[in-house]
Amino acid sequence: SEIVAGFHVEYSGMGFALFFLAEYANMILIAALTSVMFLGGWLPPLDIQPLNQIPGLVWMLAKMSAMLFIFLWFRATFPRYRYDQLMRLGWKVFIPLTLIWVVVIATWMQTPYWLW
Repeated sequence: SEIVAGFHVEYSGMGFALFFLAEYANMILIAALTSVMFLGGWLPPLDIQPLNQIPGLVWMLAKMSAMLFIFLWFRATFPRYRYDQLMRLGWKVFIPLTLIWVVVIATWMQTPYWLW
Protein backbone atom coordinates (compact mmCIF):
# COMPACT_ATOMS: atom_id res chain seq x y z
CA SER A 1 0.00 0.00 0.00
CA GLU A 2 3.03 2.32 0.17
CA ILE A 3 3.57 2.25 -3.58
CA VAL A 4 0.14 3.37 -4.78
CA ALA A 5 -1.95 6.39 -3.83
CA GLY A 6 -4.00 6.08 -0.66
CA PHE A 7 -7.47 6.16 -2.18
CA HIS A 8 -6.53 3.32 -4.55
CA VAL A 9 -6.18 1.05 -1.54
CA GLU A 10 -8.65 2.49 0.96
CA TYR A 11 -11.76 2.78 -1.20
CA SER A 12 -13.58 0.20 -3.26
CA GLY A 13 -16.81 0.08 -5.20
CA MET A 14 -18.68 3.32 -5.64
CA GLY A 15 -16.23 5.50 -3.67
CA PHE A 16 -13.35 4.33 -5.85
CA ALA A 17 -15.41 4.96 -9.00
CA LEU A 18 -16.27 8.48 -7.84
CA PHE A 19 -12.62 9.28 -7.15
CA PHE A 20 -11.64 8.14 -10.64
CA LEU A 21 -14.58 9.97 -12.20
CA ALA A 22 -13.55 13.18 -10.44
CA GLU A 23 -9.91 12.73 -11.47
CA TYR A 24 -10.67 12.26 -15.15
CA ALA A 25 -13.39 14.95 -15.17
CA ASN A 26 -10.78 17.34 -13.78
CA MET A 27 -8.32 16.34 -16.51
CA ILE A 28 -10.94 16.96 -19.20
CA LEU A 29 -11.84 20.33 -17.69
CA ILE A 30 -8.20 21.44 -17.53
CA ALA A 31 -7.63 20.23 -21.11
CA ALA A 32 -10.65 22.27 -22.27
CA LEU A 33 -9.50 25.38 -20.40
CA THR A 34 -5.95 25.00 -21.72
CA SER A 35 -7.14 24.62 -25.29
CA VAL A 36 -9.42 27.68 -25.00
CA MET A 37 -6.99 29.98 -23.19
CA PHE A 38 -3.70 29.03 -24.83
CA LEU A 39 -4.44 27.19 -28.09
CA GLY A 40 -7.23 29.26 -29.58
CA GLY A 41 -10.11 26.96 -28.64
CA TRP A 42 -12.41 26.35 -31.61
CA LEU A 43 -10.32 28.35 -34.11
CA PRO A 44 -8.08 26.61 -36.67
CA PRO A 45 -4.33 26.96 -36.20
CA LEU A 46 -3.90 28.77 -39.54
CA ASP A 47 -6.36 31.09 -41.23
CA ILE A 48 -6.40 29.38 -44.62
CA GLN A 49 -9.41 28.21 -46.56
CA PRO A 50 -9.24 24.38 -46.25
CA LEU A 51 -8.83 24.61 -42.47
CA ASN A 52 -11.71 27.07 -42.13
CA GLN A 53 -14.10 24.46 -43.55
CA ILE A 54 -13.62 22.17 -40.53
CA PRO A 55 -16.18 22.90 -37.78
CA GLY A 56 -15.01 24.56 -34.59
CA LEU A 57 -16.15 21.65 -32.44
CA VAL A 58 -13.75 19.36 -34.28
CA TRP A 59 -10.86 21.76 -33.62
CA MET A 60 -11.80 22.04 -29.97
CA LEU A 61 -12.01 18.28 -29.53
CA ALA A 62 -8.72 17.77 -31.38
CA LYS A 63 -6.92 20.28 -29.17
CA MET A 64 -8.49 18.79 -26.03
CA SER A 65 -7.44 15.31 -27.15
CA ALA A 66 -3.88 16.50 -27.73
CA MET A 67 -3.76 18.06 -24.26
CA LEU A 68 -5.20 14.93 -22.66
CA PHE A 69 -2.59 12.84 -24.46
CA ILE A 70 0.17 15.11 -23.12
CA PHE A 71 -1.27 15.00 -19.59
CA LEU A 72 -1.52 11.21 -19.59
CA TRP A 73 1.92 10.83 -21.15
CA PHE A 74 3.53 13.04 -18.49
CA ARG A 75 1.68 11.27 -15.69
CA ALA A 76 2.85 7.86 -16.90
CA THR A 77 6.41 9.00 -17.63
CA PHE A 78 7.37 10.90 -14.50
CA PRO A 79 7.61 9.23 -11.11
CA ARG A 80 5.54 10.18 -8.12
CA TYR A 81 7.80 12.37 -6.02
CA ARG A 82 7.92 12.32 -2.25
CA TYR A 83 7.18 15.60 -0.51
CA ASP A 84 10.83 16.28 0.37
CA GLN A 85 11.92 15.59 -3.22
CA LEU A 86 9.24 17.95 -4.52
CA MET A 87 10.31 20.72 -2.13
CA ARG A 88 13.97 20.26 -3.08
CA LEU A 89 13.03 20.40 -6.77
CA GLY A 90 11.05 23.58 -6.22
CA TRP A 91 13.65 25.40 -4.13
CA LYS A 92 16.78 24.30 -5.96
CA VAL A 93 15.53 24.14 -9.56
CA PHE A 94 12.30 26.01 -10.24
CA ILE A 95 12.81 29.14 -8.13
CA PRO A 96 16.36 29.83 -9.45
CA LEU A 97 15.16 29.11 -13.01
CA THR A 98 12.25 31.52 -12.54
CA LEU A 99 14.52 34.24 -11.18
CA ILE A 100 16.90 33.80 -14.11
CA TRP A 101 13.99 34.12 -16.55
CA VAL A 102 12.72 37.25 -14.79
CA VAL A 103 16.15 38.84 -15.24
CA VAL A 104 16.35 37.73 -18.88
CA ILE A 105 12.90 39.10 -19.72
CA ALA A 106 13.56 42.36 -17.82
CA THR A 107 16.84 42.81 -19.70
CA TRP A 108 15.16 42.01 -22.99
CA MET A 109 12.38 44.51 -22.35
CA GLN A 110 14.86 47.28 -21.44
CA THR A 111 17.05 46.89 -24.52
CA PRO A 112 16.38 49.21 -27.44
CA TYR A 113 14.57 47.73 -30.42
CA TRP A 114 17.49 48.23 -32.78
CA LEU A 115 19.70 45.80 -30.80
CA TRP A 116 17.55 42.79 -31.56
